Amino acid sequence: MVLVDAHASKDGINDGAVDFRGNPVDKSRTGGWLAAGLILGTEFAERVCVMGISMNLVTYLVQDLHIPTAKSATIVTNFMGTLNLLGLLAGFLADAKLGRYLTVAIFASITALGVILLTLATTLPRMRPPQCSDYRRQHHQCIEANGSQLALLYAALYTIALGGGGIKSNVSGFGSDQFDTSDPKEEKAMIFFFNRFYFCISIGSLFAVTVLVYTQDNVGRGWGYGISAAAMVIAVAILLGGTPFYRFKMPRGSPLTVIWRVIFLAWRKRNIPYPSHPSLLNEYHNAKVSHTQRFMCLDKAAILEDYYSASGNKDNPWIVSTVTQVEEVKMVIKLLPIWSTCILFWTVYSQMTTFTIEQATFMNRNIGSFIVPSGSLSVFLFISILLFTSLNERIFVPFARRLTHNAQGITSLQRVGVGLIFAVVAMVVAAIVEKQRREAAVQQKTKISAFWLVPQFFLVGAGEAFAYVGQLEFFIREAPDRMKSMSTGLFLSTLAMGFFVSSLLVSLVGKATNKSWLRSNLNWGRLDNFYWMLAVLGVLNFLAFLVLAMKHQYRIQNYNSSNVKGENEQNDWNEGITSEIEMKEKAEGKEEP
Repeated sequence: MVLVDAHASKDGINDGAVDFRGNPVDKSRTGGWLAAGLILGTEFAERVCVMGISMNLVTYLVQDLHIPTAKSATIVTNFMGTLNLLGLLAGFLADAKLGRYLTVAIFASITALGVILLTLATTLPRMRPPQCSDYRRQHHQCIEANGSQLALLYAALYTIALGGGGIKSNVSGFGSDQFDTSDPKEEKAMIFFFNRFYFCISIGSLFAVTVLVYTQDNVGRGWGYGISAAAMVIAVAILLGGTPFYRFKMPRGSPLTVIWRVIFLAWRKRNIPYPSHPSLLNEYHNAKVSHTQRFMCLDKAAILEDYYSASGNKDNPWIVSTVTQVEEVKMVIKLLPIWSTCILFWTVYSQMTTFTIEQATFMNRNIGSFIVPSGSLSVFLFISILLFTSLNERIFVPFARRLTHNAQGITSLQRVGVGLIFAVVAMVVAAIVEKQRREAAVQQKTKISAFWLVPQFFLVGAGEAFAYVGQLEFFIREAPDRMKSMSTGLFLSTLAMGFFVSSLLVSLVGKATNKSWLRSNLNWGRLDNFYWMLAVLGVLNFLAFLVLAMKHQYRIQNYNSSNVKGENEQNDWNEGITSEIEMKEKAEGKEEP
């Protein structure tokens, strides 16, 4: 996290950067913009690969491999969900053992291998079923790709998911390691680094959904994915070539280890009676976080058994936890109810990469003689995200500050709530548009313009500008001070679960409706009903979120506001938090999503 890194160095937590030989860094020869610039190339290539695949994969699965639309959507959402979930694993490995540089280098190489495999899977003729005429397609007589033909495709996708997740969770942190935040000049440069990081992500995403998607549809999938593979291979070569110029931070352990250890010890000691008073718990009087009565079952992890106390194992973390560690785990658990209500937003977002793209293939995509590729319509999603991110900083937040007299403008949970409302409205609009599209196709034998899909892209993008930043800010501010990296983990897990929930809903709807809603030929299905269902679920989810948000008590933030200077510092901090979170965490995260 940006703010964590910035403050940690002042406490001496992030000191001790070394060069590639293990010696103390020479600032004139390592780090800074040269090193950071080389790292930016890796993230640019990752965005080109992941966005170029996810935003147009469903059309390849349906049109070339003749896989049913619902199954194709599930393949895409499972791929994206796995990518975000594996980011947690890579983050753990980097924190606990490998360090960020080695993790990024390894997983970037894995991504390059995966895209090369995907290029082969989409190029080799024997990896595709026989071509299907329009007549056979309309009557569901196309031969679907078999298991052996899909094997290489699946291997490629999940290799990319493994590599992309590793890059996503570590590359921006490795970039921030190139700046010494105890040096005012380098601390300022680090903020500009995140601006440039976000710029690279935006450019990479826009390049992927325009140039690469057009190449895939009109020149060939092999060429489109081949360009992505070449970009990733070049990025890996540049990353490795810059090794002498980097600054390295040694791994210091993962907060996930503390969480699992506390839970394990509490379970192992579940039959031990509670002590007569909490002060008898391990390190009670030296706790950095006050003891609370909630989730008391976890307190047993801090009970020091007499046998181990006599044998001098008081400091063994696998024998007994401290009260501080137990309370920090309680703080993380306290965030889970809010976390669970953030998932459905990403379920809605996942429709923009699956069914909405497939809708476009049944609509008029002509601009004069030029046919817009279906996947390229997602450019409106990214334009909306960029627009509302800018409007948030320049208009909405300053206006909210004046209205609420709160330096933060609107709270992080209010941001999330606004994003959830946008998601519900987007699904209502999507359902109405799909109903009109299907009626025009079936009754009038005409195709309405694909640009009727722009409003739902626009609304989901606007919602992401609020929900994405709100979630990150909430997890950053509410996570324990010593577990700030958990905020990235919690956020990535909401993305992953959102995509997996989409897959689950598609499967359940298919069984419940005997596949009558989600058909390969959308003209014969009722996709609008699926969108209405998501809108209803969104309303119920929002109501649950509202109840939880109203009950939530924010952690007390220790700001020095006893004088004018203190108030200015508080305002500066609050003005900076959203900008920094948006620039860095938007970079880590998506995928988008």
